[in-house]
Amino acid sequence: MDNLTHSLAGALIGQAGLKRRTGLAMPALIIGANVPDIDATCMLLGDMQHLALRRGITHGPIAWVLLPLALAGALWWFDQWQGQRGKRPVGRLPVSFGWLYALSFIACLTHPALDWMNSYGIRLLEPFSSRWFYGDVLFIIDVWLWLGMGFATWLSRRREKRGGEWRRPARVAIGAALAYIGLNAAITAQAEDRLGEDGNTGEAIAGPLPVAFWRRELILGKGDGYWLADGRQVGDLPLARCRLEAARRQIPALEAYLFWARAPFLSQQSDGSLLLGDARFAGDLSGGRFTVRVPADFCPELQAN
Repeated sequence: MDNLTHSLAGALIGQAGLKRRTGLAMPALIIGANVPDIDATCMLLGDMQHLALRRGITHGPIAWVLLPLALAGALWWFDQWQGQRGKRPVGRLPVSFGWLYALSFIACLTHPALDWMNSYGIRLLEPFSSRWFYGDVLFIIDVWLWLGMGFATWLSRRREKRGGEWRRPARVAIGAALAYIGLNAAITAQAEDRLGEDGNTGEAIAGPLPVAFWRRELILGKGDGYWLADGRQVGDLPLARCRLEAARRQIPALEAYLFWARAPFLSQQSDGSLLLGDARFAGDLSGGRFTVRVPADFCPELQAN
């Protein structure tokens, strides 16, 4: 999910009452909810390498333990440093390292939980397993979560400043968000069941859409790189027509892409060149960030034609 959603999740946990457990609780919760995304720095590598590196080891079990520990240590040191310089805010609660770690840990766990919700994928067991997991429950940016969680955070803060009951809006919002996620999970399950009832036997993906959360993009695998995306065929020729295994060993970008891809297909362009795409992003066939070129040398049968 996007970082605004992660930040709001951390903020709501704090406004539900946990921020009173220790000083610097809100930074622990909000930063902790985002800290697994330190792997975003791999975007600097470019050339598809980031697809294979994102949502991996910093989202796995070892990171769930070590990242909150590092965050709690940094916040505890910051509080000590401010105190030594005489700049520690008078109104800040006493800082407990144990509570800082607990809150950072809780917040950090919300991150992979939310990332699992969409069809982009996450490697939850890295480094013990590189298997990708997909929830297909929420679109990667959900404006309805933004609105609901954002309003509840604002209302809770407003009531707190006025001396009112400020925990309830956050707690209600957390419950509503969980109910919304459950509703979307049911919609996805129903959509996948419909595909099965139609006699389809290939891999089924029910991808959530932006804004229209009640709709799903239905993607069905037909085998060897052919897919149906909302009834439209995606894939111009069999993957077996090209020597992709040989190509991926020689081209790092292709290796990274195939490691990440869930629904790979080949599309022949008007100039005869080939693009490797993913049916989840079938609209991105103009050489965008979710495609990679396959040299014609690795498709001898295509050259012969």
